[in-house]
Amino acid sequence: MKRIALAFAFMLAVCAQAFADPYPSKPVKVIVPYPPGGAVDVATRMVAQKLSEQLGQPFVVENKPGASSVIGSQLAAKAAPDGYTLVANDMTYSLLPHVFRTLPFDHEKDLVPVSTTMFAPYAIAVKADSPYKTLQDLIKAAKASPGKLTFGSGGPGSAPHFATESLSMAANIELTHIPYKGAGEAMTGLIGGQVDVLMASVPSLMAQAKGGRARILAVSGDKRLPALPDVPTFAEAGLKDWGILNFNGLWAPKGTPPDVIAKLQAEIAKADATPEVRKFFESQGGLPGGTKSDEFGKLVQSTTKAWGPVAAKAKIEKQ
Repeated sequence: MKRIALAFAFMLAVCAQAFADPYPSKPVKVIVPYPPGGAVDVATRMVAQKLSEQLGQPFVVENKPGASSVIGSQLAAKAAPDGYTLVANDMTYSLLPHVFRTLPFDHEKDLVPVSTTMFAPYAIAVKADSPYKTLQDLIKAAKASPGKLTFGSGGPGSAPHFATESLSMAANIELTHIPYKGAGEAMTGLIGGQVDVLMASVPSLMAQAKGGRARILAVSGDKRLPALPDVPTFAEAGLKDWGILNFNGLWAPKGTPPDVIAKLQAEIAKADATPEVRKFFESQGGLPGGTKSDEFGKLVQSTTKAWGPVAAKAKIEKQ
């Protein structure tokens, strides 16, 4: 009787699995923890549109900005781990432990990396009519007058803040930080001449550069970007062995079934491989993602660790 009962239970499990609705069987919510229109939002919406087409269910983007992406990330971390709530973010996620004393979720465990959606080289920019025509011009001026040149960011502990501090360490220069309330205000500060320098991902700078209001001096990566063929890499500009490659990606709540994670990753890779998405990302100065979940997880871990010395050197106060 015991064997019969076990066999019956097994058959029920197999039947239940066979008749279960394939994922996704309803709309999927994708939280973007930033305001609409930013680089993460734009990249996520492009991939979400392709996922909707490929999987036959809407991938609905919801903007939940605040606290350097913590608010939106917390909402995702506390959501049901069924694959129907995801959160988008970029390199900022790896900065959170260095910016906040405590987080309302476990940074290492509560969100599972699904896949990268886009890689975005970082760049350094000045106002279009700036006297600094090259990166070496800027470095020379900064060394001649330590602390005189200023750089903007979207706030203390933001990705551009960390990136500029990292570059300053690599170039052995001192720049004065002028924090703004957001990336948009920092860009306005650069264009208006209130700050001398702004570092950000290339997609964030592209519109101003193409519009002739900002000049990009160098980009990270090992080769020039198709969208900016005349802009040298940092290595070509004289700053070897330095570069930051920003990543955009999707995370899911801890406990999300592995088969769901695997399916999402495969579909993201498929979306990123389409000519439409590749062309769009390249036009924005980005590169398609599609990284496997475990590799993405390792990237997040290594990047989080790498920012530790920068935070210490720059004396970034945790909030």
